[in-house]
Amino acid sequence: MGADDKQAWRDEYPKHKVVVDSFWMDIHEVTNAQFAAFVEATDYVTTAEQQIDWEQLKKELPPGTPKPDDSQLAPASLVFVATDRPVSLQDVSQWWKWKQGANWRHPEGPGSNIVGKEKHPVVHVSWYDAVAYCRWAGKRLPTEAEWEYASRGGLENNIYAWGNEALSEGSPKANTWEGSFPYQNKLRDGYYLSAPVMRFAPNKYGLYDMSGNLWEWCADWYHEDYYKTLGNKITHNPKGPDTSYDSNEPYAQKRVSRGGSFLCHESYCSGYRNSMRMKTTPDTGSIHTGFRAVKDIKSNAF
Repeated sequence: MGADDKQAWRDEYPKHKVVVDSFWMDIHEVTNAQFAAFVEATDYVTTAEQQIDWEQLKKELPPGTPKPDDSQLAPASLVFVATDRPVSLQDVSQWWKWKQGANWRHPEGPGSNIVGKEKHPVVHVSWYDAVAYCRWAGKRLPTEAEWEYASRGGLENNIYAWGNEALSEGSPKANTWEGSFPYQNKLRDGYYLSAPVMRFAPNKYGLYDMSGNLWEWCADWYHEDYYKTLGNKITHNPKGPDTSYDSNEPYAQKRVSRGGSFLCHESYCSGYRNSMRMKTTPDTGSIHTGFRAVKDIKSNAF
Protein backbone atom coordinates (compact mmCIF):
# COMPACT_ATOMS: atom_id res chain seq x y z
CA MET A 1 0.00 0.00 0.00
CA GLY A 2 1.30 3.45 -0.84
CA ALA A 3 3.26 5.36 -3.45
CA ASP A 4 4.31 3.74 -6.73
CA ASP A 5 5.90 6.58 -8.69
CA LYS A 6 7.47 10.02 -8.56
CA GLN A 7 4.09 11.78 -8.84
CA ALA A 8 3.29 10.69 -5.30
CA TRP A 9 2.69 13.24 -2.57
CA ARG A 10 4.41 13.12 0.81
CA ASP A 11 1.44 11.49 2.55
CA GLU A 12 1.63 8.48 0.19
CA TYR A 13 4.97 7.39 1.67
CA PRO A 14 6.32 5.09 2.90
CA LYS A 15 5.07 2.12 0.95
CA HIS A 16 4.05 -0.55 3.45
CA LYS A 17 2.52 -4.01 3.71
CA VAL A 18 -1.12 -4.48 4.62
CA VAL A 19 -3.36 -7.54 4.90
CA VAL A 20 -7.13 -7.13 4.66
CA ASP A 21 -9.80 -9.74 5.29
CA SER A 22 -12.04 -10.64 2.37
CA PHE A 23 -14.97 -8.32 1.66
CA TRP A 24 -17.61 -7.61 -0.95
CA MET A 25 -17.58 -4.25 -2.74
CA ASP A 26 -20.13 -2.53 -4.96
CA ILE A 27 -18.92 -2.85 -8.53
CA HIS A 28 -19.77 0.78 -9.21
CA GLU A 29 -20.39 4.02 -7.36
CA VAL A 30 -23.78 4.49 -5.73
CA THR A 31 -26.08 5.98 -8.36
CA ASN A 32 -28.73 8.68 -8.24
CA ALA A 33 -31.40 5.99 -8.56
CA GLN A 34 -30.02 4.01 -5.64
CA PHE A 35 -29.69 7.09 -3.45
CA ALA A 36 -33.19 8.24 -4.40
CA ALA A 37 -34.57 4.90 -3.19
CA PHE A 38 -32.84 5.46 0.15
CA VAL A 39 -34.22 8.99 0.49
CA GLU A 40 -37.73 7.86 -0.45
CA ALA A 41 -37.62 5.06 2.12
CA THR A 42 -36.23 7.13 4.97
CA ASP A 43 -37.07 10.81 4.23
CA TYR A 44 -33.36 11.48 4.72
CA VAL A 45 -32.14 15.06 4.25
CA THR A 46 -28.55 15.44 3.08
CA THR A 47 -26.04 17.81 4.62
CA ALA A 48 -26.13 20.09 1.57
CA GLU A 49 -29.90 20.50 2.01
CA GLN A 50 -29.58 21.72 5.60
CA GLN A 51 -28.85 25.13 7.07
CA ILE A 52 -25.16 25.40 7.99
CA ASP A 53 -24.49 25.12 11.73
CA TRP A 54 -22.07 27.95 12.52
CA GLU A 55 -21.19 26.55 15.96
CA GLN A 56 -20.01 23.36 14.28
CA LEU A 57 -18.35 25.06 11.32
CA LYS A 58 -16.22 27.44 13.38
CA LYS A 59 -14.50 24.48 15.05
CA GLU A 60 -12.83 23.79 11.70
CA LEU A 61 -11.63 27.36 11.23
CA PRO A 62 -8.81 29.37 12.82
CA PRO A 63 -9.79 30.91 16.18
CA GLY A 64 -11.32 34.33 15.81
CA THR A 65 -12.79 33.75 12.36
CA PRO A 66 -15.78 36.10 12.20
CA LYS A 67 -19.24 34.67 11.72
CA PRO A 68 -20.56 35.28 8.19
CA ASP A 69 -23.93 36.84 7.54
CA ASP A 70 -26.80 34.40 8.09
CA SER A 71 -27.56 34.56 4.37
CA GLN A 72 -24.22 32.83 3.77
CA LEU A 73 -25.22 29.90 5.99
CA ALA A 74 -28.09 28.81 3.75
CA PRO A 75 -28.02 25.24 2.34
CA ALA A 76 -25.27 25.02 -0.29
CA SER A 77 -22.52 22.87 -1.76
CA LEU A 78 -19.39 23.16 -3.91
CA VAL A 79 -19.82 23.42 -7.68
CA PHE A 80 -17.07 23.49 -10.30
CA VAL A 81 -17.01 26.51 -12.60
CA ALA A 82 -14.36 26.47 -15.32
CA THR A 83 -12.16 29.53 -15.75
CA ASP A 84 -11.88 31.28 -19.11
CA ARG A 85 -8.08 31.35 -19.11
CA PRO A 86 -5.01 29.79 -17.46
CA VAL A 87 -4.82 30.50 -13.73
CA SER A 88 -2.55 29.62 -10.84
CA LEU A 89 -3.36 26.13 -9.61
CA GLN A 90 -2.53 27.21 -6.06
CA ASP A 91 -5.84 29.05 -5.65
CA VAL A 92 -8.73 26.59 -5.83
CA SER A 93 -11.28 29.35 -5.21
CA GLN A 94 -10.88 30.32 -8.86
CA TRP A 95 -12.83 27.24 -10.00
CA TRP A 96 -14.75 26.18 -6.90
CA LYS A 97 -17.94 28.09 -6.06
CA TRP A 98 -20.04 27.68 -2.91
CA LYS A 99 -23.47 27.64 -4.55
CA GLN A 100 -26.69 27.86 -2.60
CA GLY A 101 -29.29 25.35 -3.74
CA ALA A 102 -26.70 22.89 -5.06
CA ASN A 103 -27.33 19.36 -3.79
CA TRP A 104 -27.74 15.81 -5.03
CA ARG A 105 -31.06 16.66 -6.70
CA HIS A 106 -29.64 19.82 -8.28
CA PRO A 107 -25.96 19.05 -8.95
CA GLU A 108 -25.14 22.30 -10.76
CA GLY A 109 -27.36 24.46 -8.57
CA PRO A 110 -30.91 25.79 -8.97
CA GLY A 111 -32.34 25.01 -12.39
CA SER A 112 -30.38 21.78 -12.80
CA ASN A 113 -31.72 18.31 -12.07
CA ILE A 114 -30.93 14.60 -12.38
CA VAL A 115 -33.68 13.67 -14.82
CA GLY A 116 -32.14 11.18 -17.25
CA LYS A 117 -29.12 10.77 -14.96
CA GLU A 118 -30.44 7.92 -12.87
CA LYS A 119 -27.35 5.85 -13.69
CA HIS A 120 -24.91 8.65 -12.91
CA PRO A 121 -23.24 8.45 -9.50
CA VAL A 122 -24.85 10.55 -6.81
CA VAL A 123 -22.88 13.70 -5.94
CA HIS A 124 -22.95 16.41 -3.25
CA VAL A 125 -23.00 13.74 -0.55
CA SER A 126 -21.11 14.35 2.66
CA TRP A 127 -19.33 11.61 4.57
CA TYR A 128 -22.30 11.57 6.93
CA ASP A 129 -24.70 11.08 4.01
CA ALA A 130 -22.62 8.19 2.70
CA VAL A 131 -22.54 6.51 6.12
CA ALA A 132 -26.32 6.91 6.47
CA TYR A 133 -26.93 5.26 3.09
CA CYS A 134 -24.57 2.40 3.91
CA ARG A 135 -26.34 1.69 7.20
CA TRP A 136 -29.71 1.64 5.46
CA ALA A 137 -28.34 -0.74 2.83
CA GLY A 138 -26.78 -3.03 5.45
CA LYS A 139 -23.29 -2.14 4.28
CA ARG A 140 -20.49 0.25 5.29
CA LEU A 141 -17.85 2.49 3.79
CA PRO A 142 -14.55 0.81 2.86
CA THR A 143 -11.46 1.46 4.88
CA GLU A 144 -8.70 3.24 3.00
CA ALA A 145 -6.73 -0.02 2.93
CA GLU A 146 -9.69 -1.96 1.51
CA TRP A 147 -10.25 0.72 -1.09
CA GLU A 148 -6.65 0.63 -2.31
CA TYR A 149 -6.58 -3.18 -2.31
CA ALA A 150 -9.72 -3.17 -4.47
CA SER A 151 -8.41 -0.47 -6.79
CA ARG A 152 -5.18 -2.36 -7.49
CA GLY A 153 -7.22 -5.32 -8.67
CA GLY A 154 -4.50 -7.85 -7.93
CA LEU A 155 -1.80 -5.94 -9.83
CA GLU A 156 1.29 -5.33 -7.71
CA ASN A 157 3.37 -2.15 -7.94
CA ASN A 158 1.19 -0.59 -10.63
CA ILE A 159 0.38 3.10 -10.77
CA TYR A 160 -3.22 2.87 -11.99
CA ALA A 161 -6.17 0.52 -11.61
CA TRP A 162 -5.59 -0.67 -15.20
CA GLY A 163 -1.80 -1.02 -14.94
CA ASN A 164 0.99 1.37 -15.89
CA GLU A 165 -0.05 2.69 -19.30
CA ALA A 166 -0.30 6.48 -19.22
CA LEU A 167 -3.80 7.89 -19.23
CA SER A 168 -3.09 9.76 -22.46
CA GLU A 169 -2.10 6.58 -24.31
CA GLY A 170 -4.48 4.11 -25.95
CA SER A 171 -8.25 4.30 -25.57
CA PRO A 172 -9.86 6.31 -22.73
CA LYS A 173 -9.58 4.39 -19.46
CA ALA A 174 -11.35 6.69 -17.04
CA ASN A 175 -13.39 9.87 -16.79
CA THR A 176 -10.83 12.59 -16.05
CA TRP A 177 -9.95 16.12 -17.19
CA GLU A 178 -8.17 16.05 -20.54
CA GLY A 179 -6.69 19.26 -21.84
CA SER A 180 -5.61 22.25 -19.77
CA PHE A 181 -7.06 22.47 -16.27
CA PRO A 182 -9.24 24.30 -15.26
CA TYR A 183 -10.27 26.08 -18.45
CA GLN A 184 -10.12 23.63 -21.38
CA ASN A 185 -11.39 20.05 -21.45
CA LYS A 186 -10.87 18.25 -24.76
CA LEU A 187 -13.44 15.59 -23.81
CA ARG A 188 -11.49 12.68 -25.27
CA ASP A 189 -13.28 10.42 -22.81
CA GLY A 190 -16.65 11.87 -23.85
CA TYR A 191 -17.68 13.51 -20.56
CA TYR A 192 -17.35 16.99 -19.12
CA LEU A 193 -18.80 16.23 -15.67
CA SER A 194 -19.75 12.80 -14.31
CA ALA A 195 -20.24 9.77 -16.54
CA PRO A 196 -22.86 7.05 -16.06
CA VAL A 197 -21.41 4.17 -14.07
CA MET A 198 -19.78 1.26 -15.92
CA ARG A 199 -18.89 3.26 -19.07
CA PHE A 200 -15.18 2.39 -18.87
CA ALA A 201 -13.49 -0.99 -18.61
CA PRO A 202 -13.37 -2.52 -15.11
CA ASN A 203 -10.18 -3.48 -13.34
CA LYS A 204 -9.06 -7.07 -12.80
CA TYR A 205 -11.53 -7.47 -9.92
CA GLY A 206 -14.46 -6.39 -12.09
CA LEU A 207 -14.78 -3.00 -10.36
CA TYR A 208 -15.71 0.07 -12.41
CA ASP A 209 -14.51 3.66 -12.04
CA MET A 210 -11.96 3.00 -9.32
CA SER A 211 -10.04 5.69 -11.20
CA GLY A 212 -11.76 8.94 -12.10
CA ASN A 213 -15.44 9.90 -12.29
CA LEU A 214 -15.85 10.74 -8.57
CA TRP A 215 -13.77 10.92 -5.44
CA GLU A 216 -15.09 8.20 -3.11
CA TRP A 217 -15.44 8.49 0.64
CA CYS A 218 -13.59 6.02 2.86
CA ALA A 219 -14.26 5.29 6.53
CA ASP A 220 -10.89 6.51 7.86
CA TRP A 221 -9.84 9.74 9.45
CA TYR A 222 -7.06 11.46 7.51
CA HIS A 223 -3.67 12.13 9.11
CA GLU A 224 -0.80 13.22 6.87
CA ASP A 225 1.74 11.19 8.86
CA TYR A 226 -0.34 8.03 9.32
CA TYR A 227 1.68 5.90 6.90
CA LYS A 228 4.83 6.60 8.90
CA THR A 229 3.32 4.57 11.74
CA LEU A 230 2.79 1.57 9.42
CA GLY A 231 6.23 1.32 7.81
CA ASN A 232 8.53 -1.70 8.20
CA LYS A 233 5.78 -4.02 9.41
CA ILE A 234 2.70 -5.90 8.23
CA THR A 235 -0.58 -4.40 9.43
CA HIS A 236 -3.81 -6.40 9.46
CA ASN A 237 -7.02 -4.57 8.61
CA PRO A 238 -5.85 -1.03 9.40
CA LYS A 239 -8.73 1.26 10.28
CA GLY A 240 -6.89 4.54 9.96
CA PRO A 241 -5.58 6.92 12.65
CA ASP A 242 -7.47 7.81 15.81
CA THR A 243 -7.21 11.52 15.08
CA SER A 244 -7.06 13.74 12.02
CA TYR A 245 -4.38 16.22 11.04
CA ASP A 246 -3.68 18.19 7.87
CA SER A 247 -0.99 20.86 8.23
CA ASN A 248 -2.63 22.88 5.47
CA GLU A 249 -5.77 23.25 7.61
CA PRO A 250 -4.74 22.29 11.14
CA TYR A 251 -8.12 23.02 12.73
CA ALA A 252 -10.16 20.92 10.29
CA GLN A 253 -10.94 17.28 11.05
CA LYS A 254 -10.93 15.34 7.77
CA ARG A 255 -11.88 11.98 6.31
CA VAL A 256 -10.13 10.21 3.45
CA SER A 257 -11.50 9.99 -0.08
CA ARG A 258 -9.96 8.05 -2.95
CA GLY A 259 -9.92 7.51 -6.69
CA GLY A 260 -9.84 10.93 -8.29
CA SER A 261 -12.63 12.49 -10.32
CA PHE A 262 -13.61 13.96 -13.67
CA LEU A 263 -11.65 17.05 -12.62
CA CYS A 264 -8.34 15.30 -12.00
CA HIS A 265 -5.48 16.16 -14.33
CA GLU A 266 -1.82 15.19 -14.26
CA SER A 267 -0.78 18.83 -13.93
CA TYR A 268 -2.83 19.27 -10.78
CA CYS A 269 -3.35 16.17 -8.64
CA SER A 270 -3.31 12.98 -10.76
CA GLY A 271 -5.88 11.72 -8.28
CA TYR A 272 -6.69 8.67 -10.38
CA ARG A 273 -3.52 6.89 -9.19
CA ASN A 274 -3.99 3.86 -6.91
CA SER A 275 -2.12 5.45 -4.00
CA MET A 276 -3.35 9.04 -4.24
CA ARG A 277 -5.03 10.27 -1.04
CA MET A 278 -7.52 13.12 -0.76
CA LYS A 279 -8.85 14.57 2.47
CA THR A 280 -12.01 16.54 3.17
CA THR A 281 -14.07 17.55 6.19
CA PRO A 282 -16.90 15.04 6.60
CA ASP A 283 -19.61 17.70 6.28
CA THR A 284 -18.39 18.76 2.84
CA GLY A 285 -20.24 17.87 -0.35
CA SER A 286 -19.24 18.71 -3.89
CA ILE A 287 -20.08 18.02 -7.49
CA HIS A 288 -17.24 15.50 -7.81
CA THR A 289 -17.60 13.49 -4.59
CA GLY A 290 -19.56 10.26 -4.13
CA PHE A 291 -19.00 6.80 -2.69
CA ARG A 292 -19.44 3.05 -2.99
CA ALA A 293 -20.17 0.57 -0.23
CA VAL A 294 -18.68 -2.67 1.03
CA LYS A 295 -19.83 -5.59 3.16
CA ASP A 296 -17.93 -8.17 5.20
CA ILE A 297 -17.65 -11.53 3.44
CA LYS A 298 -18.85 -13.40 6.53
CA SER A 299 -22.36 -12.11 5.84
CA ASN A 300 -24.11 -14.27 3.27
CA ALA A 301 -26.76 -11.73 2.29
CA PHE A 302 -25.32 -9.01 0.06
